[in-house]
Amino acid sequence: MSAVPVERTDDLAAFAESVAGCTRCRLSQGRTQVVFGSGNPHAELMFVGEAPGFHEDKQGLPFVGQAGKLLDKLLAGIGLQRADVFVANVLKCRPPGNRDPQPDEIEACESHLFRQIELIEPTIVATLGNFATKLLSGRPLGITRVHGQEQSTTLGGREVMLYPLYHPAAALYTPAMLKVLESDFARIPELLGRSLEPIEPELALVQEPAPPAQQLGLF
Repeated sequence: MSAVPVERTDDLAAFAESVAGCTRCRLSQGRTQVVFGSGNPHAELMFVGEAPGFHEDKQGLPFVGQAGKLLDKLLAGIGLQRADVFVANVLKCRPPGNRDPQPDEIEACESHLFRQIELIEPTIVATLGNFATKLLSGRPLGITRVHGQEQSTTLGGREVMLYPLYHPAAALYTPAMLKVLESDFARIPELLGRSLEPIEPELALVQEPAPPAQQLGLF
């Protein structure tokens, strides 16, 4: 492995440690821990959600509840698993009662996300839901208007492809939205320049995300 990826991994782990004590906004007062993000530090594909929920706050990992299980299923359908991608959120701390992020909280936390993108250097950043899509696109258009429509933008000082998607949580109880999400996910291999090779469901079930200690200490 070349020196550049190794340095990038070390930088991301060091950044995770520095963010773990963040007190930039009120959310630091009620959290259990900062949910930095997890996955492959060299990922071509990065997902950005909204904020940690109850289970994420307790475990310190993003998307470990029902929405996370659906995300795993969607990834398996396009031949990927959690260890192949990097998953993070706009906010690193859980809002009380899982309420929507407030503008000042997003402003206080957004530089953490931009730094993550800069260090990981993904080819595609898939935004999950309205908050991530509006923040990273810099446009006020909601997810219903732009889902599945890739666009080129500059993040972390590099040109990346932004690919807006519905948030898995929104599709848990709406079959029609789930179909749209599955259809939009099916285009990801094409956008990555790969062929579609789904993972068998039986295999996908046993391929759990690696614990934090095996993910370079990322929170």
